[in-house]
Amino acid sequence: MSTASTTGRGRGRLRVYLGAAPGVGKTYAMLGEGRRRLERGTDVVVGFVETHGRPRTAALLADLEIVPRKAMIHRESTFTELDTDAIIARRPRVALIDELAHTNVPGSRNAKRWQDIEEILDAGIDVVSTVNVQHLESLNDVVHEITGVPQRETVPDEVVRRADQVELVDMAPEALRRRMAHGNVYPPEKVDAALSNYFRVGNLTALRELALLWVAGKVDDQLDRYRAEHGIAGTWEARERVVVALTGGPEGDTLVRRAARIAARSKGADLLALHVTRSDGLTGADPASLARQRALVEDMGGTYHQVVGDDVPRALLDFARGVNATQLVLGASRRGRFAQIFSRGVGVTTTALSGSIDVHMITHDEARKGRGHTTPRAALTRARRVTGWIIAALGLPLLTTALHLVRDDVNLPVDILLFLLLVVGVALAGGMWPAVTAAVAGFLLLNYYFTPPVDRFTIADPENLFALAVYVLVAVMVSAVVDLAARRTREAARARADAEVLSTLAGHVLRGEHALASLLGRLRETFGLGSVTLLERTGEPGPDDQSDPQCWRIIATAGDTPCTCPATADTDVVIDERLVLAVRGRLLEASDRRVLEAFAAEAAVALRQNRLEEEAGQARPLAEADKMRTALLAAVSHDLRTPLASAKAAVDSLRNTDIDWSPEDRGELLATADESLTKLDRLVANLLDMSRLQAGVLGLALQPTALEEVVPRAVDDLGPLRDQVEGDVSVELPEIVADPALLERILVNLISNAVRYSPPGRKVLVTASRHGAHVEIRVVDRGPGIPSEAHDRVFLPFQRLGDRDNHTGVGLGLALSRGLAEAMGGTLSPEETPGGGLTMILTLPVSTRPQAVSTTAPTVASTDVSTTAPTTASTAAPTTAPGTVNAVGNPAGSTLESAVEEA
Repeated sequence: MSTASTTGRGRGRLRVYLGAAPGVGKTYAMLGEGRRRLERGTDVVVGFVETHGRPRTAALLADLEIVPRKAMIHRESTFTELDTDAIIARRPRVALIDELAHTNVPGSRNAKRWQDIEEILDAGIDVVSTVNVQHLESLNDVVHEITGVPQRETVPDEVVRRADQVELVDMAPEALRRRMAHGNVYPPEKVDAALSNYFRVGNLTALRELALLWVAGKVDDQLDRYRAEHGIAGTWEARERVVVALTGGPEGDTLVRRAARIAARSKGADLLALHVTRSDGLTGADPASLARQRALVEDMGGTYHQVVGDDVPRALLDFARGVNATQLVLGASRRGRFAQIFSRGVGVTTTALSGSIDVHMITHDEARKGRGHTTPRAALTRARRVTGWIIAALGLPLLTTALHLVRDDVNLPVDILLFLLLVVGVALAGGMWPAVTAAVAGFLLLNYYFTPPVDRFTIADPENLFALAVYVLVAVMVSAVVDLAARRTREAARARADAEVLSTLAGHVLRGEHALASLLGRLRETFGLGSVTLLERTGEPGPDDQSDPQCWRIIATAGDTPCTCPATADTDVVIDERLVLAVRGRLLEASDRRVLEAFAAEAAVALRQNRLEEEAGQARPLAEADKMRTALLAAVSHDLRTPLASAKAAVDSLRNTDIDWSPEDRGELLATADESLTKLDRLVANLLDMSRLQAGVLGLALQPTALEEVVPRAVDDLGPLRDQVEGDVSVELPEIVADPALLERILVNLISNAVRYSPPGRKVLVTASRHGAHVEIRVVDRGPGIPSEAHDRVFLPFQRLGDRDNHTGVGLGLALSRGLAEAMGGTLSPEETPGGGLTMILTLPVSTRPQAVSTTAPTVASTDVSTTAPTTASTAAPTTAPGTVNAVGNPAGSTLESAVEEA
């Protein structure tokens, strides 16, 4: 007997508070719910709650009964776990149990806490619990990819989905980071590390979206289940969903665009396109048109669907109600007025049966023009038809002769059945017309030789006349059925072959730089053609340009001799005003042309994609070159002037013999001149490196580099400012791929800039951590920061965000630092520091070289850094040397001199 039955209660109800990340307030919400129930008189106990040292959460435990935890010993350590048996023995009405995905200590009865909760629910006790979205089994790998942090504790999605209530505890990423910065989530010593790693804005935004989508999916499931349980077939307009019906006709593009505009009027509306095919798999829709319309739907953010149904109006409405659609878009009928007299048509029938679904009948240019008519092809091959005629020509005389010999022993019904059997054989072999001919000839033979009076074309008995008439009717009907079956079989085989070809070719577009050539080659192989050529018109259309090779250019070809103009092709397909697909080798049948048009549409897409990529590749270097030239001109006109003026003023003062300078004044002027010239030297070096970056000849000595060696040198290079820096860089971090000198130079620029803007008494923090295949180095300051909309502008050369003071703002340092970082395969980006300030994030790839295991783990701090002072990287630009690689790969002999001369 189950525990639930022994307690006299049914199964308990589970309520789960779901959060996007730790700290959003799940436990706080759970305890608040427990206190509300306690105030209503409900028997509530706390089974397990982890406050994580948060005083506000701990305050909610007051007045709540806490069931003592169970002590567990594992590897000589004592742990406390949920005491499931004690809760069941206590038999409260509600138990508050935190951390649904928790893994129990080895040796426990259940491996997971959710299994303990299942036992408590089976005992008839309601449970309120909490879980984060990263612990859901289906999202575990996604969260790992986003955050770089593996989650070892998971709970099956079905456990949470089975919960009677799932409530999302939501909080904006910025609000959560502020909560952390104020110390309301983690202890102060862990805040910076958490904000720099797991709790970055991007991570929190992605986790929040995952949580919202997961809860939205559960809400949809609950709504569908409720509608099914209550037999609700009508549409509930919880969300606007617009369904557009497509037939593959030329009006499809108009319908899709109109439906997209209707959906755009409602924020968050869904667009769904539907094509209904017959149950026999045969459709008169143009595959090329359907493929084009499907691409158009997907470009507009919609989805394409296909269903099978012989009753098109009911199939449309069944699909619309199944997806809870609110609006249905149909095209006006293409049938003429005479045809509409005998049948109301799909649009009118759908409107009459739509109920609460709004139906839009869209007029278009093809309305009332008719569907057109094509002469059906022969159902059977020529060889089979000839065989049928031969069987009829030989079988009738032979059967007549054989029956004539035994005419006295066989009656007329037997003769009729044997002739009918022959007609069926002729129909199976040769189709309808040989069989009908055989049936008529058999009627005459039966009348003359076997129907009294014999040897005359007369019939004495009316019953015999009726029997012969039925014979002819049955023979004709059987022939028609056999012919129809053969026709359908042939069409089905053809449709299947076309579908296989189109499905094989659909993935060729956008599969690499040779996608167009591969597509044409597959088309040639499929139809056994001699050549397939994509032609483009070189000028404006003319009257005789179809046969003039000078008016056409070959874009791509496959096969032997390509077509030089459409007139030289056996079959050509006009794609648009400028593109034509020309094939040579044999004439294609009309049914093959539909597949050929689908090929042509795919070829045009591949061509446009290739050209867009080429244009983007050509424009990128020009834009970068123009941007760099503008930066050089700005540098010379602005920042060279100030240090030159300071140095010149100091030297002129020293040369002035009219003033008797004291030793202190002379020393101060010399120091001013020295400082100005040092700035000038560093600025020129930066300009030269920017020129080398732009020309692609900056020498890089990329090698595995240990951060614990580079960071101390960069801090020591700051001189007296080193005391305002503290670091946390462990030797356990892997080596990165970088140029040590350039990396040190980047760090000096970033740290000195951060120190300059940090308020007095607030040190700059330098941390590093690994995220997948990259290492992030963060330089964190608590200064005034910069607006988020100016994050990209700070990397423009000599961009000071409107501040004209040479000693403030952001200058060439950040622009050069980003250029150097990108040259080494990394990135440099800014981020707001929670609580105020700016964080610069330098990301570099991890080295794949095996790393020796270190036996010590010191950290780099501002009070324990190397005092070695290597040559300042910023004052000597590296040159290209043997064994080095260029940043971009252009040959040496750059445009440096011309750029500086232009400046």
